Amino acid sequence: MDEKRSDSQSAYAGFGAEWRPSNLTPGEAQTATAWVETRIDRRSMLTNKERVHDIRDAMWELEKDGEIVVHRIDERHEPVVARTLYGWDKRIPTTNLWQHKSCGQCGNIPGYPSSVMWLMNQLGVRYLDETDQTSCTAWNYHGSGVGNVVSLAAVFLRNFHQAYMSAKAQGLPVGTYFPLVHCGTSFGNYKEMRIFLMHSAELREQVKKILGKLGRLVDGKLLIPEEIVHYSEWLHVMRHRIRERQVIDVSSLRATVHPACHVYKMVPEDVIYDDTVMDGNRVAVSTGLMQALGAQVIDYSTWYDCCGFGFRHIIGEREFTRSFAIDRKIRVAVEEARADVMIGHDTGCITTLDKNQWIGKAVDKVYALPVMADCQFAALALGAHPYKLAQLHWHASPFEGLLEKLGIDWQKAKAEFEAYLDEVKAGRIETLYDPKRAITSGPGYVKPTATLSGAAS
Repeated sequence: MDEKRSDSQSAYAGFGAEWRPSNLTPGEAQTATAWVETRIDRRSMLTNKERVHDIRDAMWELEKDGEIVVHRIDERHEPVVARTLYGWDKRIPTTNLWQHKSCGQCGNIPGYPSSVMWLMNQLGVRYLDETDQTSCTAWNYHGSGVGNVVSLAAVFLRNFHQAYMSAKAQGLPVGTYFPLVHCGTSFGNYKEMRIFLMHSAELREQVKKILGKLGRLVDGKLLIPEEIVHYSEWLHVMRHRIRERQVIDVSSLRATVHPACHVYKMVPEDVIYDDTVMDGNRVAVSTGLMQALGAQVIDYSTWYDCCGFGFRHIIGEREFTRSFAIDRKIRVAVEEARADVMIGHDTGCITTLDKNQWIGKAVDKVYALPVMADCQFAALALGAHPYKLAQLHWHASPFEGLLEKLGIDWQKAKAEFEAYLDEVKAGRIETLYDPKRAITSGPGYVKPTATLSGAAS
């Protein structure tokens, strides 16, 4: 008992005296879980509240007062309307999209962004994957505490200004491209920054000075996007069009979905719910796509739990993260839901749930559950190459059994990929789009005349 207590207490070392084991009995733990099942599972915590303030109302007022310019979603973006948790209408642009990529995806899960763009190619969606984008810097902020609200807000508006201006280099009107955010952390961070900016004149003034020096104002004003849109929302409103191009039958698969904290717990009033998706009791993105593709979506008791990534504690106490990823998520998905795959929509979650599985071998916790993003799974269902395009070989969890269940010959695909690598070595590469469209560095790009402020209207 003393040894157990010592192990339990050591798990909280480095977090301060307020962090200590709860020492709940199994019965008490079940009571705590039951509370989650009855309140959180049925959205009663949120839907029983009075309607919260819509931040977009503040945007319209500030625009009317001449303080900001709103980058609107218009007919150029062919929007589809979705409903959020509070019944608001959220317009999701479906074309002319500016790809706001994720530093974590590009570094750890390259099949993630390539799948998004490949799907857009299949559907004839226009997009721009230009090079002039910075990290949102939120991982650094949440993980280390370095940074502050002013810097986060300035980076947010800097990147969205670039999206607004980018079409100019192609001779198109400004605002033609609307940003589509790939990373869940960027998505949550940007939504928080928009709220802070709308409510704080002091913050707007501080950020305005920075952006003025960078030439990132429009008519001397801050530029704010009408909506902040996550790629999984685009997948959701496009799911029936995606289904029309499906070539792989996925109906034999039992799939679990892990919703990301930064996608639906941060600024929850803005998140898409759909009564046709689990009776509206789960966030609709990813689950709705899997259902549209015909997979069996299996609910499980720890669906609400974080993946364990949590930013700061992955640095301070890595075992805490691994424990959550393996014991609270992967083990439950395998033993309770008997899942064939776990689907996510955020960089940090997929990295955590996937990459931590190898360490389970050291403690005899071998569950071997494939973990991938919804966009990767959708690409596979539409016939994308599992190595060249979905790039599953970057994942730590085994995926070969999943491919066999889908009727995909992974050994043949692997041989094709190895042959392709020889082609790459010889300089014969394939690209998802014309490289000249990387307009800040590609051939044919003409750099616009630099301005110090009031960049353009």
